[in-house]
Amino acid sequence: MSNKRARIYDGVAILTLIVVIALDQWTKALVVDHLSPPGSHPTIPLIGKYLVVNYIQNSGVAFGLFANSVFLVIIIVAAIAVVCFFYLRMINTGPLVYKIVFGMIIGGALGNLLDRAHHSGYVIDFISFRIPEINYYFAIFNVADACISVGMFLLCALVLFNVGGVQRTEDGEQEDAHTTASMNNTGHLRSTEQDAQS
Repeated sequence: MSNKRARIYDGVAILTLIVVIALDQWTKALVVDHLSPPGSHPTIPLIGKYLVVNYIQNSGVAFGLFANSVFLVIIIVAAIAVVCFFYLRMINTGPLVYKIVFGMIIGGALGNLLDRAHHSGYVIDFISFRIPEINYYFAIFNVADACISVGMFLLCALVLFNVGGVQRTEDGEQEDAHTTASMNNTGHLRSTEQDAQS
């Protein structure tokens, strides 16, 4: 990969991060402005009764897990450290899809950290998925949570199916084949020249 293309891919990762943070903070601000205080307004349907807006304040991590727990800080710090470690290993290298995925995960994490810092420890959650017919109510989440979850799922799928690595292997095999062919051609030419001279 050329240095120019690698820099463009890293730029796309940063752009993805910025877009995720901006969208997350904007939607949270809308919810706070129009639905405060939490629980004082009826749910707003987005897709019928299955996807609705329901404003709550979440003191846990994604989907309300580990609320007010000592594990909260450990999980956040460990998750950010792992993601940053993998991204630093791929800086200036790696396929575009990985850069977008890392941008989604890091942007979502930073979006929730900004929210937590701004609201003294809690984040704004407002997206609720439910299936009332079977009494199923998924944990309420936000845009940042969604980006983190989708990003982690895509990252696991990319690693599992070795997306990007397969391409590099094929490129390496093609390069080796080209080198071998060049060596054979060179050797053949030299043999022909030697035969002519003798």
